[in-house]
Amino acid sequence: MVNAALISAKNNRGWIAISVVVLSVTAISAYATPAAAGLIGGFLWVILIVAPNIGNRKVDQLSAQQNFGQASKLAKFISLLHPADGWRERPELLRALELAQNGNFAEASAILERHKSAQTPTGRSAIATLYQIEGRWEDLLLWVQDNLSAETLRKDFDTLNSYLRALGETGNLNSMLLTWERYERTFEKILNIRTRNLARLFVFAFCGETQQVMKLLSSSLFNYSDTIKIFWLATADQAAGKDIIAREQFLSISDGSDLRIQKAVARRLSNPVVEAETVLTERSKQILSRISTEMESEARYNGRVGVKPRQPFATYLIIGLNLLVFGLEVKLGGSTNLDNLYNLGALVPKEVVAGEWWRLFAAAFLHYGFLHLALNMLGLYLFGRLVEFAIGLPRFVLLYFTSAIGSMLAVTFMSLKGYSQTNFAVGASGCVMGLVGAFAAILLLDWQRKKTRIAARSLRGIITLIVLQVIFDLTTPQISFVGHTSGLIVGFFVGLLLKKI
Repeated sequence: MVNAALISAKNNRGWIAISVVVLSVTAISAYATPAAAGLIGGFLWVILIVAPNIGNRKVDQLSAQQNFGQASKLAKFISLLHPADGWRERPELLRALELAQNGNFAEASAILERHKSAQTPTGRSAIATLYQIEGRWEDLLLWVQDNLSAETLRKDFDTLNSYLRALGETGNLNSMLLTWERYERTFEKILNIRTRNLARLFVFAFCGETQQVMKLLSSSLFNYSDTIKIFWLATADQAAGKDIIAREQFLSISDGSDLRIQKAVARRLSNPVVEAETVLTERSKQILSRISTEMESEARYNGRVGVKPRQPFATYLIIGLNLLVFGLEVKLGGSTNLDNLYNLGALVPKEVVAGEWWRLFAAAFLHYGFLHLALNMLGLYLFGRLVEFAIGLPRFVLLYFTSAIGSMLAVTFMSLKGYSQTNFAVGASGCVMGLVGAFAAILLLDWQRKKTRIAARSLRGIITLIVLQVIFDLTTPQISFVGHTSGLIVGFFVGLLLKKI
């Protein structure tokens, strides 16, 4: 089965400590040997941070595919580079799963017994896994309820996932959904989308939501083996009352080489899961509906639909155009040469009203120095993807260029009227702020229509960002407050219009 307890590292304290070490060594090197500081810091960063992170993702992938032997070997190597956060014990736990997979349940249980403890995330993982491979779901429930506090569960995502599954396995569907509601904020904090969606998989499967299970297994959980996918689809069908279909699916995977799955299938066939419709209360159905809505909103904002997530092609194209123009600036005289920027199309209000309207467009692709370019491209990358996913490519392009021209027009008008001292402007800042405004509009509309928590939370974050940006603009003379604010306003109203059409 899917083993939530072994799919992710337990906490980030080790990563934080290693990051501090890398930064400290780099700082000391910068003082002692300035010429070699960058090389030393870069080497440590790659060896102690980048390599273990890449390896961690590979271990996750191998575990999802039930290839516990290879996952254990790779985890053992990673533990040499990153011995904290449970990595020293992880190879052993993966080895236990490999043994159970091959039918050596006694030896697997012996390994897990050595590591079990209610005091550490790794120890709790060992206990949960021990109960899971033996199919002792009632015992797992009692152990969690008797030994773990709500605060512990809020900090240990993997054990919380195991508890959620145990409630489903034992037919306590209403308790399962009430538990989700109780720990909803905890699930929202899970940064690993696969860990969060694994919890959703359990909820949807035991509640007979086959279509939602299919969506998860074709998106963030697509790396799971075909056997695991069939198992959970069959579970969902069984919970939906489709016994004949479920039985055929279970039988199709009952003679595989993984003895853990054979035992789990045998349990499903001899002791079917509860038919959800017969036990779910109205409140539980409302919670289930909210989980579905939240998942759909999250997928829409992140473009995570299907096995191959959507790509923000327009965002990448516009970033490419900005980089191309910046290269042209450098080649023709420099990105900080005002005469060069003027010749290439910088916004000069008096020139615009004299007939050079093309500057309203051209100035949005020019940047003063690399830092100016980098900051704008980072903003474009972060918000461009979100907005493009939400409204689609054609509307995104229209929004972007409307924000560009609108913000430049506002700067021109305010300068000529004497309300602004900006007589020379370049940059995509107005466009980026237009994207921020549009995203705020999209979130506002979603919150008004569906009252989703993700929309409300994101909207609060956007408002905070806007307030901080306004404060920064007002206290930094070199920044065009008018350009940023007008881009934000144009983006908000255009975003509202395009989202409603």
